[in-house]
Amino acid sequence: MDKQIISPDGTPLAYGRAGAGPAVVLVSGAMSTGGTLAPLAKRLADRFTAVVYDRRGRGASGDTPPYAVAREVEDLAALIEAVGGEAALYGVSSGGALALEAAASGLPVRQVAVYEPPFAQPGGEKERTEYTERLTEALARGGRGDAVELFLRLTGLAEQMIQGARQSPMWADMETIAPTLAYDDAVLGGGVLPRERIAAIGVPVLAVAGGASPDWLRTSAAEIAEAAPRGTFRTLEDQTHMVDPDVLAPILAEFFTG
Repeated sequence: MDKQIISPDGTPLAYGRAGAGPAVVLVSGAMSTGGTLAPLAKRLADRFTAVVYDRRGRGASGDTPPYAVAREVEDLAALIEAVGGEAALYGVSSGGALALEAAASGLPVRQVAVYEPPFAQPGGEKERTEYTERLTEALARGGRGDAVELFLRLTGLAEQMIQGARQSPMWADMETIAPTLAYDDAVLGGGVLPRERIAAIGVPVLAVAGGASPDWLRTSAAEIAEAAPRGTFRTLEDQTHMVDPDVLAPILAEFFTG
C-alpha cells in the first residue's frame, strides 16, 4: 500500500493500484486486509486499474470512532474519487455485503461482483444475535483473542483447528484487527439478506459461489442475484470460500468488460 487518502471523517486509508484501464476496487472481508486480495488484483491488472485498500481499522489504515457502516461507504466513495471518479466493485464475503451497500447508496459504480456474502447462515437470526452479543462483550473487555475464536467458530472451523491457530504466528495479527469483526457484523446486518437495498441497485450485479462451498453460501449468492434487478448468478466448480484467483479472475474480467 503506497498511497493514502483521507476519508470525510478524517480517517487515513491506505491503498495501492496496479495496471491500467477502467478502475476496479477490491473489497476484502473479515480478518483480512487489502493485501489479501493482492493476488487477484495482479491477475486483473492486465486489463484494469486494480485497486486494493485496507478498510478502516486494518493494516496501514487508521480508524475513527464511533463506527458506522455509512462511514465505510464514505471510505469507498473517497477511494473511487481518488482513482478516477467511477469504478466497478468486487467484494468477497462480508466485503461483498459492503460493496452491495455502497452500490445501493448511489456511489458512481459501473458493476458490482460479489463472492459468497454470508447471508442466510444456518442457525438463523437467533445464532447471529448471540454471536453479536458475545462479540460485543468480548471486545468491550479487551478479549481480542476470544473475539477471534467466536468468529472462527461462526465460520464452522473445528475446535482443534482454532486452538492450533492460537499457537500460530498469525494469531497476533488476527488479534490486532479483531475489533473490526464488529464492523463486519454490522455490515452484514445480522445475516439477513437486504433484499430492498439490493433491489435498489440499478447496475449489473454478479453473485458468485463455489461449487464445493456449503449449500447455504450458494443459496445466499443465488438470492442476491435474484433480488438484484440486473443480477446474475455463477457457480465455480470445485471452489470453496477460499477461491482460487486464477479461477475467479477470468470470470470477473468478462463481467467487468461487459
